[in-house]
Amino acid sequence: MTALELLQPESVDETTRLLAEHGEASKLIAGGTAMVIMLKNRLIDPEVLISLGRVEGLNGISHEPGTGLRIGALVKVREVELSPLVRGLNPTLAETFGKVANVRVRNAATVGGNLSEADYASDPPAILVAMRGRVRVVSPRGEREIPLTGFFRDFYETALEPDEVLTELVVPDQDASTHSAYIKFVTRSSEDRPCVGTAAVVELNPDGTCRDLRVAVCAVAETPQEIESAEAMARGERLTDELLDDIAQAYAEEIEPLSDLRGSEWYRRRMIRVFVRRAIQQALANGNGSH
Repeated sequence: MTALELLQPESVDETTRLLAEHGEASKLIAGGTAMVIMLKNRLIDPEVLISLGRVEGLNGISHEPGTGLRIGALVKVREVELSPLVRGLNPTLAETFGKVANVRVRNAATVGGNLSEADYASDPPAILVAMRGRVRVVSPRGEREIPLTGFFRDFYETALEPDEVLTELVVPDQDASTHSAYIKFVTRSSEDRPCVGTAAVVELNPDGTCRDLRVAVCAVAETPQEIESAEAMARGERLTDELLDDIAQAYAEEIEPLSDLRGSEWYRRRMIRVFVRRAIQQALANGNGSH
């Protein structure tokens, strides 16, 4: 294992310049909850660590009308969980961040680190995909936005270019017609990562029919899974028990689950069917606003 050099830039521009300069020999570190484990287990062997700890302007949570919640990359997971602004505007988001691991981890892990790691069994990505969140990233070439529907590419792989830094998460406003939920099913300790995590966002028409349905399932494959053909079954329809069964069955049939110590492919497929239905039902029960 090579000796590590630690660099501590003070701006995003300096960070991107260092990433471009050191290339694949470098890794970014923020909260370090995942990076330290990978270093200790020699899963990675970078020559340079570029710390984001001194970079200014990435620590805020704000709301911009017409845009939504803006959450800086260095905001701690625990801060999102407890933020009065997030709790008031999007309680499901706050609740989901409150389900990540345990308080010790949530007080160290950052929003940007959580998303950039692209852990298949992380909780926030599913609800953020269903809510059509996006991230802002910066490189020496400028700034761009990446929808989270296309951000997660594979196990621990994202759409970030090697010289790009994730600076902000943007979560669009959820209006009064929007109902949402995230439920996490664990097979071991309550603090464990999920065997199946399911997020549901339902938009209703004034007559009670479904205008749009978005369901994302995490921890069952390399990336959050969304089955558009199943979601389309709900549009313009009333979400009856029979229709929910059909949608849940479609998810169970279309997703190809992995097997790991939290559950086999056989078991996960059956749990997908159960928890897709439950997530939609929970979303409808939650409604929008405080719950």
